[in-house]
Amino acid sequence: MRKLVSGLFLLLSPWVGSAAAMAAPDDRAALWWSHVQILASDAYEGRGTGKPGYDKAADYVIGQLRALGLQPAGTDGYRQPVAFVEQVILADGSSARLVGPQGATPLSVPGDIIFSGSGGPVPEALDAPLVFAGYGLHLPEAGHDDFAGLDLKGKIVVVLSGGPSSISGALKSHARSERAGWLAKRGALGLIQLVTPRQVEIPWGRRTALSSQPALFFKDAALRDAATPFLTAQFDPAKSALLFAGSGHDFAQIAAAADQSAPVPSFALAQRLDARVATRRAELSSPNIIAVMPGTDRHLKKDYVVLSAHLDGYGIGTPIDGDAIYNGAIDNASGVASLLEIARALRQGKVKPKRSILFAFVTAEEKGLLGSTYFARRPTVPRKAMVADLNFDMALPIFPLTSVTPIGYDQSSLGQDAAAVSAQMNLPITPDPFPDRNVFIRSDQYSFIREGIPALFFKYGFKADTPEATVEKAWRANIYHSPKDDANQPVMPAESVKLNDYVAAVTLRVANAPDRPQWNADSFFRRFVK
Repeated sequence: MRKLVSGLFLLLSPWVGSAAAMAAPDDRAALWWSHVQILASDAYEGRGTGKPGYDKAADYVIGQLRALGLQPAGTDGYRQPVAFVEQVILADGSSARLVGPQGATPLSVPGDIIFSGSGGPVPEALDAPLVFAGYGLHLPEAGHDDFAGLDLKGKIVVVLSGGPSSISGALKSHARSERAGWLAKRGALGLIQLVTPRQVEIPWGRRTALSSQPALFFKDAALRDAATPFLTAQFDPAKSALLFAGSGHDFAQIAAAADQSAPVPSFALAQRLDARVATRRAELSSPNIIAVMPGTDRHLKKDYVVLSAHLDGYGIGTPIDGDAIYNGAIDNASGVASLLEIARALRQGKVKPKRSILFAFVTAEEKGLLGSTYFARRPTVPRKAMVADLNFDMALPIFPLTSVTPIGYDQSSLGQDAAAVSAQMNLPITPDPFPDRNVFIRSDQYSFIREGIPALFFKYGFKADTPEATVEKAWRANIYHSPKDDANQPVMPAESVKLNDYVAAVTLRVANAPDRPQWNADSFFRRFVK
């Protein structure tokens, strides 16, 4: 069954060339691609967390780790089980309306508003006033606080995408990640997140299709960010103006300012949200897969360089064009395949790592970085022995690799390691072209950063307003988090081998350096060192 998006193929075709992209140019490319094909096949049912397809994928990875001679480093052999609560929002039993000076406006669920089931138990009923908090960034250290002067207690807070260009993408992303927990501690009841129409990454129709997916939160309440029920939601960008009715402020003007990273005001809205949220909950367990390659130096082998990639996907969901399996080939069977092949390269290489290399194939990334959060907070090795995390997630081999973007390279000495390898391999570092996409917090390296461990997240480098950017945006709009992310899409396996070699070289440099990686003196994230 081919699920190829013809428009994307046409965008990719200048780079695919006369040879078919699937025809591996060498054995290493073929081997990498074979892992992707297996893990992204329909037989693995999209590798949903806690589902049989994920367990089957875990068995496959463990088999590969054994064949490579890597030692188990979980709590149960290679496995580290994690206990979750699955929470499904039942649209048929849920309702919402805006109530303002001019009466009530009914909202469809999930057509106009999408309730999230992640983070923790959601409130069954909520009737509370709305307050608009601009970009929703609490960053007093950077001289910016959208919540200053606002009465948050008992309110539902509305925030908008974007932020001042003077603040780094990493810092803005961190503030967004922390704000639900921060707001809950200050008595807010919920959070509605808006995206300006120009900043939409995934079409709203796809978001509504994904809304029926089960969400997860930790069974252990001590691991949750919010101690009390808290409602988080997204609103249709085409209808966000409804929230501002009667406030004296125009959403279109505010969105235009946000698109330019200009100042955006904070103010009370004239509307209330009256909502009923029906849910279904069940407990489940899903394991991280952890393996170790012991270091060769009798002192340094007590340290660990972590290589991470998430094994889970979206599983089986709402059908698109008749297909309900969200195969997750690029996101993230590709990253799992890369870790396996980097392990092979390190095993076969002449230069051996002096520090131990810990391979972490984590669960529940798509549910909010839960597997990596669990591992980073409750590791199977001493936490202070983990010196760095190098993360692979959704590197896109859909155009030639001519530069790299190691997200987080400007925060720690790992950036110097990445730069040194870039110089050796003629792969210059390109800054993140879209810093307001929150890439810094959207994959598993962020779980390690929150525990004070320096980290990098490797992406193909490209600049905004280039042909590569056009191809990348088309992939996100048409394939990302959909059943079309399967093994039938056009990819360039040989380019992934180049990135694997790059990351293997960075890994060896970090593993064999006399000193541990350190946060930069001016990095905000130094404060998390324990």
